Amino acid sequence: MRSVVYPGTFDPITNGHSDLVARAARLFDRVVLAIARDTGKATTFDADERVALAREVCAGLDNLEVIAFSGLLVDFARSLDVPVIMRGLRAVSDFEYEFQLAGMNRRMAPDIETLFLTPAEQYAYISSSLVKQIARLGGDVSAFVAPTVHTALRARFG
Repeated sequence: MRSVVYPGTFDPITNGHSDLVARAARLFDRVVLAIARDTGKATTFDADERVALAREVCAGLDNLEVIAFSGLLVDFARSLDVPVIMRGLRAVSDFEYEFQLAGMNRRMAPDIETLFLTPAEQYAYISSSLVKQIARLGGDVSAFVAPTVHTALRARFG
């Protein structure tokens, strides 16, 4: 079985994320959306809320599992017997950081490959950080996130 893990904070999951999940679901038999508990940053939604939102947004994908994890990603991937990590790249500015992560993961776990996938161009500019900032300031983020996420953001920020 071809399996991939797509890790991230997903705070919140955006249309760009869900585009990558759907595309990965066509390429792999099993997709694990791995929601990081240990983010090193303050999150708007706790891990359980992010898992619930992601499950709702991606409900139509039968080969998707949404799981929160703690610790090193490579250890998590190994525990699930998943040999591929997928990372999304929106712009060239993402590449340098993602390349560094891929190299570090390869050093720790040479048996796990990293795959980079770019979102559809209409989502390339969307980031969770920008979505949260717009929502926090009262802007409409409905074009950037699924309706359930839009509702959650409105409830959180008023």
